[in-house]
Amino acid sequence: MAETAWSTDTGEAVYRSRDPVRNLRLRVHLQRITSSNFLRYQPAAQPGKDLIDLATFRPHPTASGHRSEEEEEEEVVIGWQEKLFSQFEVDLYRNEAACQSPLDHQYRQEILKLEDSGGRKNRRIFTYTDSDRYTNVEEHCQKMTTAAREVPSFLVERMANVRRRRQDRRGMEGGILKSRIVTWEPSEEFVRNNHVINTPLQTMYIMADLGPYGKLGYKKYEHVLCTLKVDSNGVITVKPDFTGLKGPYRIETEGEKQELWKFTVDNASSLAQPEEEEREQRVFKDLYGRHKEYLSSLVGTDFEMTVPGALRLFVNGEVVSAQGYEYDNLYVHFFVELPATNWSSPAFQQLSGITQTCATKSLGMDKVAYFSYPFTFEASFLHEDESADALPEWPVLYCEVLSLDFWQRCRVEGYGAVVLPATPGSHTLTVPTWRPMELGTVAELRRFFIGGCLELEDLSYVRIPGTFKGERLSRFGFRAETTGSVTFRLHCLQQSRAFMESSFLRKKMRSVLDRLEGFSQQSSVHNVLEAFRRARRRMQEARESLPQDLVSPSGTMVS
Repeated sequence: MAETAWSTDTGEAVYRSRDPVRNLRLRVHLQRITSSNFLRYQPAAQPGKDLIDLATFRPHPTASGHRSEEEEEEEVVIGWQEKLFSQFEVDLYRNEAACQSPLDHQYRQEILKLEDSGGRKNRRIFTYTDSDRYTNVEEHCQKMTTAAREVPSFLVERMANVRRRRQDRRGMEGGILKSRIVTWEPSEEFVRNNHVINTPLQTMYIMADLGPYGKLGYKKYEHVLCTLKVDSNGVITVKPDFTGLKGPYRIETEGEKQELWKFTVDNASSLAQPEEEEREQRVFKDLYGRHKEYLSSLVGTDFEMTVPGALRLFVNGEVVSAQGYEYDNLYVHFFVELPATNWSSPAFQQLSGITQTCATKSLGMDKVAYFSYPFTFEASFLHEDESADALPEWPVLYCEVLSLDFWQRCRVEGYGAVVLPATPGSHTLTVPTWRPMELGTVAELRRFFIGGCLELEDLSYVRIPGTFKGERLSRFGFRAETTGSVTFRLHCLQQSRAFMESSFLRKKMRSVLDRLEGFSQQSSVHNVLEAFRRARRRMQEARESLPQDLVSPSGTMVS
């Protein structure tokens, strides 16, 4: 006889099923392996054999030809939330005085019916359903570890007062609230009864009475064979897992008469017929179709499209942090400047903002202020000129960093600007800043004690002012000092009809938006456009510096 391969993995397994849980069936097999009279059947060694064959240890049949009840073996098929009574419950509910709740009286009636119909089909294997008191007590007494003497931690003690909300088995009698929405002075009992975990959960325990023969019905001999938990999402938790191809599980009882039992738990649910599966697929398909129509009705069919030749830009941004500045308690004033031609924004759109005041913290050698200030804006570009020289400019983000001291005096810590990314997606930009400065110690003393300092009247002077009409902007004699930097995180979205056109139509249209599409692999369209302007200006200057006899009337050089 081969040695039994025991399964030692008693952890829980999680399954997910779309079928109703009422179709779940489990086959539980329980068998006694050793007992106190095991040695009574031990035969003497046969002559010529030094060892005793293990096959001779099988129990001897009784005079009637049947096994004695002590070496019994039991197998039961159990459905979900099917109640199988134990000997203890049968003895308890026979006494009508012990029945206190409506559930107790219901169990009494069922036990009387079972006795009239010939008795229980089970003897040692029984169940505790979600309605039984054992389920509530067991949830409060669960162990977190496998230690024999577990000391509950502070979290375990606090979570012991948290119960899971049962799935409601009673219908609502109306839509009127039966209690107050807010309880201003809750009692401890109220908190304990209403502190719930929102996931509906049903529990079922498959038990075994492993008491000696003639002593069934004692609580101390009850052992948990399997625990089943099902939530409203169809997640089934089984502990221990189904036996399957693994070996059986073992239970060793304690006490004077130590015994060894083995048991297996298998899924005995019947497979669905092809007709039922096909009908179920049709039901799910119809359900998903109705849900899709419902979602479509929420979104609507009037999707807003841009006009032909227009580009809509959506920016969801965040002022992440500022670092490297001299003083503490920083805040950032920022705004977006749209180019004067072809760009516009809705009338309700706000293109500027101010962050909260934030204290700095040391990070390495720098002091960093984390703002995490969100902002959003929308802008539109309408292409009207199809000429080759009509290359668009891109919006610019300006920022001004200021500090606030104890006396509510403000100091300018730096100015900066950056061109918004021309490619859609997520971008993290670090904007270096500078501030105007005066020479001499008096200016620094004034800045420290009074807070006064030089400021820019027009923040667009950080880059190229919008009012500037010349060819070259000179900042000669302007003194500035490099300060810290500001980090922005931008999520850019672009919408245009040109994105929906085929490549052939885009080449045929030859619009500015199509040329922008060709530059999408560049880091910034603005840099590309600036480089194009500089190259064309150099070519023009080169032509002017050449002798006239080398230049043709059309402007090209003669070889």
